[in-house]
Amino acid sequence: MKKIEQLELALSEIVGGIYSNLYKFKDQEITLEVTPERLIELMTILAKDKSLAFVQCQDVCGVDYLTYKDQQDEKPADALRFAVVYHLLSLKHNWRVRVKCFATNNEFPVVPSVLDIWSSVNWFEREAFDMYGIIFDGHPDLRRILTDYGFIGHPFRKDFPLSGYMEMRYDEEQKRVIYQPVTIEPREITPRIIREEHYGGRN
Repeated sequence: MKKIEQLELALSEIVGGIYSNLYKFKDQEITLEVTPERLIELMTILAKDKSLAFVQCQDVCGVDYLTYKDQQDEKPADALRFAVVYHLLSLKHNWRVRVKCFATNNEFPVVPSVLDIWSSVNWFEREAFDMYGIIFDGHPDLRRILTDYGFIGHPFRKDFPLSGYMEMRYDEEQKRVIYQPVTIEPREITPRIIREEHYGGRN
């Protein structure tokens, strides 16, 4: 039996009633989807159960699905926008698993913090909050970590403008750095590509 088949069997036996979906990518990676209400229950078992022993959470990242597959007509209007993805490692079994949890409110995305299970997620959760505006309920120190404390908005959101909302500059009269609304107009530049008729030896 392949290692990924052993992992899939163990997951279905131990936490099969907790996650809402399990799918594999190229028969090499397993992803579990879980609702925010059952996230802590699932993560606790994944970390503490000796048959699984996912003792490390190596990464936590946010995802914004605002424009995901816009070209497909079947995308529902009420599709969930924000998700948090966790990458777990079991040193005991040399297994990896990905856990995805969608926030149920697109306007105010909230998922539980897993900091009490893995202390390593402290800065990861702060980064996802800073970049995506995802609230991690129960995090003891949820504040910005990459942007300035006066920063407005969340830069990794798909609807965040490339130029941002505010800019700062040194004001000679006030002798200090000041913030002001962005003064440049956002624009997209599409490069023009011109090739000769027989470019690269092709007809």
